[in-house]
Amino acid sequence: MLIDFGGVKEEVITRKEFPMTKARKVLKDEVIAVIGYGVQGPAQGLNMRDNGFNVIIGQEKRFKKDWDRAVKDGWIPGKTLFGIEEACDRGTIVQMLVSDAAQKAIWPTVKRYLKPGKALYFSHGFSIVYKDQTRVIPPADVDVILVAPKGSGTSVRRNFLNGAGINSSYAVGQDATGRALERTLAIGIAIGSGYLFPTTFEQEVYSDLTGERGVLMGALAGIMEAQYEVLRANGHSPSEAFNETVEELTQSLIRLVDENGMDWMYMNCSATAQRGALDWKPKFKKATLPLFKELYNRVKTGVETRRVLSATGAKDYAARLQKELNALGNSEMWLAGKAVRALRPKVSGEAKPLKKVKGVQGRSSN
Repeated sequence: MLIDFGGVKEEVITRKEFPMTKARKVLKDEVIAVIGYGVQGPAQGLNMRDNGFNVIIGQEKRFKKDWDRAVKDGWIPGKTLFGIEEACDRGTIVQMLVSDAAQKAIWPTVKRYLKPGKALYFSHGFSIVYKDQTRVIPPADVDVILVAPKGSGTSVRRNFLNGAGINSSYAVGQDATGRALERTLAIGIAIGSGYLFPTTFEQEVYSDLTGERGVLMGALAGIMEAQYEVLRANGHSPSEAFNETVEELTQSLIRLVDENGMDWMYMNCSATAQRGALDWKPKFKKATLPLFKELYNRVKTGVETRRVLSATGAKDYAARLQKELNALGNSEMWLAGKAVRALRPKVSGEAKPLKKVKGVQGRSSN
């Protein structure tokens, strides 16, 4: 389907162009081995299983938390749940869904079981694009494919269960069988994608690493902390500072943006807020644009990748990570957030999306 994205036309794949019946036909003889049951593995594995595909899990039993979670989710040891080696041996499509650092560590094992005609699947371009650092170089006689959901594993599963799906990008890095594209699209539909849009392994990882460090997580958290600190320094209570910084954004405004676009949200707030936002938006863009340019360059040149592999590969990383997360969670702002969330009224049912106001030109969300 050809879609106009603000004057730029893109070909996207929806469930109408590639229905579930077609996906099942394409993958009817495949054994899909999901390697790793941590973040994306449970969501993609369960979604495919629920959709009727032949799925097995590869997870080392010594990682008790993930193994026990797989068993709890109904995967049966010796039948649909195996160690990594056996799962890779049994699978015709091997999904590398362990962390980026772990992919580097298990690659020599996985590679041994990539017989001609198999497909090697990723949900992130990291290992392939930065192969000089990861040493993940697939043999020439296997398909190398990618489907990257634009959300966390939790969102992939939640959106599947509520019927909405989550948008995913897709790419073919290597077509050894002549079937790589149809395998890719079939799995994209099988995991519950709302729609699929084309990318490359390079473009996926460059945009993903930039987004995570930028608007989606790093920049968002940093801007919130800055505003909260300014409000507190000027005598505002923790409750007021948190509500004006986080609660109103997450519980009200971002939902309006999601449903109808930023212009619609601006049109449907007070004139004072509207004027202030329009005046200050270019100031924030000017202040942050150099940071985003620096960030993208560090991603593209592999600096960020080296940082990830070096940090996550350290023996004491788990302890240091927990210390950093504890500092974040125990900061006054997020302790205030915990208290505010506990005070939210309990409501039943789902809120219905707001309708567009007559005369206001809003944009539909993804």
